Amino acid sequence: MKLLRRLYAPDYMLKPSQKLQESYSTGEYYKSFIKVAWPAVLESFLLGLVNFIDSIMVSTQGATAVAAVGLTSQPRMLFYAIFFALSVGVTAIVSRRKGENNREDANNCLAQAISACIIIGIVVIGLAIVFAEPLLRFSGAKEDTLPMSVPYFRIVMVGMFFTSIGLIINAGQRGSGNTRISMTTNMTANIVNCIFNALLINGLFFFPKLGVTGAAVATAIGNVVSCAMSVYSVSHKNRFLHLKPTMLFRFKAESLKLIAKISSSAAVEQVFMRFGFFVVAKMVAELSTMEFATHTICMNIVNLSFCFGDGLGVAASSLVGQNLGKRRPDYSIIYGKTAQRIGICVSVLLMILFWFGGEFLVKLFMTKGEPEAVSIIETGKFILKLLAIITPAQVSQVLFSGCVRGAGDTRYAALVSLVCIAFERPVLTYLMCYVFSFGVVGAWLAMLADQYLRLAFMAHRFSGGKWSKVKV
Repeated sequence: MKLLRRLYAPDYMLKPSQKLQESYSTGEYYKSFIKVAWPAVLESFLLGLVNFIDSIMVSTQGATAVAAVGLTSQPRMLFYAIFFALSVGVTAIVSRRKGENNREDANNCLAQAISACIIIGIVVIGLAIVFAEPLLRFSGAKEDTLPMSVPYFRIVMVGMFFTSIGLIINAGQRGSGNTRISMTTNMTANIVNCIFNALLINGLFFFPKLGVTGAAVATAIGNVVSCAMSVYSVSHKNRFLHLKPTMLFRFKAESLKLIAKISSSAAVEQVFMRFGFFVVAKMVAELSTMEFATHTICMNIVNLSFCFGDGLGVAASSLVGQNLGKRRPDYSIIYGKTAQRIGICVSVLLMILFWFGGEFLVKLFMTKGEPEAVSIIETGKFILKLLAIITPAQVSQVLFSGCVRGAGDTRYAALVSLVCIAFERPVLTYLMCYVFSFGVVGAWLAMLADQYLRLAFMAHRFSGGKWSKVKV
């Protein structure tokens, strides 16, 4: 019991020089953290679960369909990175203004970010749709996957325009501590997505059988629903975040500079991340369609572990920013470490699931009688054992990253992404896949090294405390 207390009690989470009061109540901090965290974790888990189910539905069209959809993932995320970077800035600024109780500046920041998002979205997504085929060919699409991947990519990119607007609004809501709104909008969108998946992929009732294209249409419909709900969430006058249409496109240099200052570093981080992930996916795609299908299946499963860390990270990011705004860095440290302690418990459960349930999870994506099934299942089982080892590092580094970003320390996160994701992971993937001939397994060995290296960097930064001194 004494050991557990030293590990989990807030009094032991702070160095003597960091304490601003004599003692800290364990129950108070865990209760307040869980109050903010549970909607974010549930939202992230359900989002991951729906994507998981979505992929299983697509897998009814065969392994080639799985590979075709998987090929669109990294190109999509390259464009999504721009909007995600903008959302990081919004969360950091709104959380600080919430701590300072400065409602006007928080709403002004959100209005500026949404306006910029709409303009950027029209240009960037338009280019993605026009150049879809050459982009996917470069990503590794071959003649067997290209006819399915191009229409899927174009339709999903249309949906991304609506997703990006909802993303910015939800980032502001999270920054203000209102994680339930984001949970509600995404849950509803995911339910809509699943329903239309069932109707359009295999053509139930009077709906046409559209296969992979049907999955894309279902995703886009869900995106529109989510966006509409997010917009409605900022229409209430009595809430901390309230926007009027007249506030849009009235740009203010000071606000834009602050958003750009934080978001630019997050954008650089995202560029490094997406470049690294894109190169890795391309290298795996060049191995064979079946190996890439195996990789895609395992990536869909790995999202289940990521979503827990991501949800806890959202809560930690919000609470860290708010308490820095209140000039209570001690509370920020406690909430960051509280998230870590909860993350350890989650990691243990996920390790057990992936180690002992790997074969069951991979089989969910297999169509009965498929000739490649045995090979995919055996390779997938081994990869999920690697994933069991990767999971503790993945969850922990995502949590540390969330705390650092929530404080506005996005430059350091960008540097870590440059070293680990843009350089180390692609180089190791090439060596493991091609030089040492491990095939698709090599990509996951490289991922293992990447996650533990990122954990070392982010844990060092968090424990050093420089992130708590960043001005926003």
